[in-house]
Amino acid sequence: MDSTPPSSSSSPFDLVSSALGRYIPRGQAAAPGPAGAPADPAGGPPEQDLPAAGPQEQILGAVNLDRELRVTHRNLEAPVFAGLDAPTGSPFVDLLPQGDVPTVTRRLRQVLETGEAHVARVQRLRRADGSELVVSMSILPAAAPQEGLTVSLIAMARRLHLYAAETAIGTSLDIGETAQSLAESLLAWGDVAAIDLDFAVWTGEGVTERAQDRIRLRRAALVPDRAWPEGYVTLGDDLPGEASRLLAQAIRRADTPQSIVVPDRATIERVLGSPRLVRALVPSDRSAGVACVPLVLEGDPPVVLGVAEVWRRADRPFADSELLDLEELVARTSHHVDLARQHQREHTQVLALQRRLLPRSGGGTIQTASVYQPTTPDSAGVGGDWVNSFPLPDGRTALVVGDVVGHGLGAAATMGQLSMEARALLSAGLAPDEVLEHLDETVTLLDDAETGLAAGYSALGSTCCIAVYDPVSHRVALSSAGHLPPILVSPDGRAGPLALHPHPGLGAEFALREPFGVHTFVAPPGSLLALYTDGLVEDPAVPIDEGIGRLSDAVASVHPWDPLQQAARRVVSEVMPARQRDDVTLLLARMIGYRKEDTATWRLPARDDAAVRARALVSALLRQWRTRDGTRDSVLLLVSELVTNAVRHAGGPITVRLIRDGPGLLCEVGDTGNGRPRLGRAGLLDDAGRGLHVVHRLTTRWGVRWTETGKVVWAEVVR
Repeated sequence: MDSTPPSSSSSPFDLVSSALGRYIPRGQAAAPGPAGAPADPAGGPPEQDLPAAGPQEQILGAVNLDRELRVTHRNLEAPVFAGLDAPTGSPFVDLLPQGDVPTVTRRLRQVLETGEAHVARVQRLRRADGSELVVSMSILPAAAPQEGLTVSLIAMARRLHLYAAETAIGTSLDIGETAQSLAESLLAWGDVAAIDLDFAVWTGEGVTERAQDRIRLRRAALVPDRAWPEGYVTLGDDLPGEASRLLAQAIRRADTPQSIVVPDRATIERVLGSPRLVRALVPSDRSAGVACVPLVLEGDPPVVLGVAEVWRRADRPFADSELLDLEELVARTSHHVDLARQHQREHTQVLALQRRLLPRSGGGTIQTASVYQPTTPDSAGVGGDWVNSFPLPDGRTALVVGDVVGHGLGAAATMGQLSMEARALLSAGLAPDEVLEHLDETVTLLDDAETGLAAGYSALGSTCCIAVYDPVSHRVALSSAGHLPPILVSPDGRAGPLALHPHPGLGAEFALREPFGVHTFVAPPGSLLALYTDGLVEDPAVPIDEGIGRLSDAVASVHPWDPLQQAARRVVSEVMPARQRDDVTLLLARMIGYRKEDTATWRLPARDDAAVRARALVSALLRQWRTRDGTRDSVLLLVSELVTNAVRHAGGPITVRLIRDGPGLLCEVGDTGNGRPRLGRAGLLDDAGRGLHVVHRLTTRWGVRWTETGKVVWAEVVR
């Protein structure tokens, strides 16, 4: 073997020819290069070690381009390149499928500008008859003193193509991209390639053996990109039920998945038996033969994920060796399809959880709108951010936004747990700071390796912000665990972030833990509150304060009559960084509150006559509201029992509040006690606890919430 390195003056074509000498047929000279010099086969094996080769095995070609990307010289004389029309002066992109023109043009110009070669891109080229050739294309700067480019084309040798195809197919976890990569790789064996996947694979569901007559196939990939005849099954369409069953039966002979070849058009039409099925499955009149290769997931029994179809014209029948190559490629890549299916299932589960947590209607006292936008369409970019708003049983509304560390199913599971726990605790009457204390403990427990709950995932450092809006007093109680400050827009248009005490977040080390503070402020009707996650305002190119300022300006521009959901989408589009690096979440809440004539509040001293005074005040108001006699009697008895219990078991001033809300009446009695009323089983002669049983019978629901000065017992009655 000649080990002498090639001369530095060799052209790029000469260098490529030398490196690929083993593919030059024995007894034939290499095709001349652009300058007319023969290629040197040095670097290949000794001539006597070369296998016997025919003219069709010459696989190397080259095209020289000027700076306008037009052909100046060409060497495509090998039979394998027959049909590639590249006359001198024509644009090189005329050889490309239309969809590949932008990408390849960008690569060509990049090599022109930088002088750095772009090596071994798997590329399709168009023949004059519309068929395509798969090549390995390298783009090299032209040798001095020439300018322009040398594009080397290697008609893909089967083994090289198998390796390159498997490498390319395994680069994505998106089911559509994986199927498309497989279909593009199969074009080396035919004119049209299609991938039809079981619907369960397409949606990410679990794949199991099922009866053949229940299989449902959907077209997941189809190449090349061209206009197809009417009725043909294209990307995203389901195959007709009869076609799915025929394919399933054809590839499952003797209960074992096997490849089949239908060699000619007459046989295809006879097997399908219906003009409608022929139109649905046969890509064109010129298509005469098809190879169907099952995508099989190894197991006992093996499971068929779908079918790969390769179509050819009549003058190119399938050889046995080609069918073996097709089977090998599909077998090597079937596990990539299943990995993409599993990833799709995780993605679907995460999004389903996200949808369950998205806020619903805010009710009559508050309007809410939310936007959630994951980083990427796949599950690797979905998970950590969560947002929720829900009415509390006592008429208030809770607004919650959080950011769990990480992405994917682990982060989504933690997110769901924290969200549901926050909702349960808020509905039980706990204040926002008390809820965050419980969430902090939960995150710590989830990360405790000794408990076995961590499962390789840590949520330490997650953040959360909780706001509770009282529509009667128009006050908001807000607590934050390391979250970015919400933005408040007052009715007069002034906007800015709330001044919150910084906090390290959930799950901090014990020595670093700080108490969760409560920030209380007034939000008059017409105020707008924006809660968000850091993905909306964080941009490496600008300070975080600038991002928050831009968000404040965008929220301040929301008009009071703007539909809130449209306004939320507009704010996100205006503020979101140009390059999204994290999930984006925004929750807008427009405060409305109750009308003054629908609420009444009285403060009474804790004396024995408090119940009598409360009944008189409530009775007068109910007559003013024209409440039915039966409802009025129930409310008066309810108020009497609650006030009596407050005087007997608590102390300090007593607050009585009545709220008219649609079909219901909400009655609240507050005191300075800290004992929790509990409904227990009373004996026949017991006097204690009978008041709560009366309350329970008269109301549709009742409960307790805690305040800084004591507690409030609330109860709801249907008017």
